[in-house]
Amino acid sequence: MRKILKRFLPNHDTIYANRWFRPFAGTLLHPRLWHLNRHSAAGGFAVGLFCGLIPGPLQMLGAAICCLIFRVNLPLALVTTLYSNPLTIVPLYFVAYKMGGWTMGLEGMHFAPPPELGDLGLHEWIHLVVDWMAGLGKPLALGLILLAASLSMIGYIGVKAAWRIWLIRTWNGRRNRRNSGG
Repeated sequence: MRKILKRFLPNHDTIYANRWFRPFAGTLLHPRLWHLNRHSAAGGFAVGLFCGLIPGPLQMLGAAICCLIFRVNLPLALVTTLYSNPLTIVPLYFVAYKMGGWTMGLEGMHFAPPPELGDLGLHEWIHLVVDWMAGLGKPLALGLILLAASLSMIGYIGVKAAWRIWLIRTWNGRRNRRNSGG
C-alpha cells in the first residue's frame, strides 16, 4: 500500500527545492508529516475530508495547519481536500444543510439554489455566493460541521480497515508461497 501511495505523493526533496516552501522547511519537513503508515495515512485522509468542506479557497491551508497540529501525512491530506470542487460543492452543501436542519428540528425549510454565474464577473459571483451562504445560516453551518466530522470519521476508519485488509492479504500470500515451496 505504501509503495502505491508513494508514487503519487511528492517527496522531501521536491518540497525543499521549491523556493516558496524553503522558509517553512523546518516545519513542513518534519518526518511525521511525510511518513506513510496506517496511522498517518488514515489521519491525513481524515484531515483532508474534514477540511475539504471549509468554504472558499482555505481548504488546503486548513488541512496543512491540521496536519502540523496532528502530525499526519500532509500530501495525502492536501490531495484529499480536492473531493470538494465546483462540481461537488452544491450537493455537499445541500446534504450539510439538510443535516443541520434535521438536527435543529427544521425539516420543512426550503433550500434556495446557489446563484448562477451567467454573465456576471467572478468578483460579483463570489459576492452573490457569500450572500447566498449567509442566507442559509445556522442549519448550513451546523450541517457543515456534522458532515465534515462524519466524513472524517468514516474516512479514518475506512483507510485503517483497507490498510489492514491489504496487510492481511499480503501476509497470507507470503505464507501461502512459503508453504507451497515457492
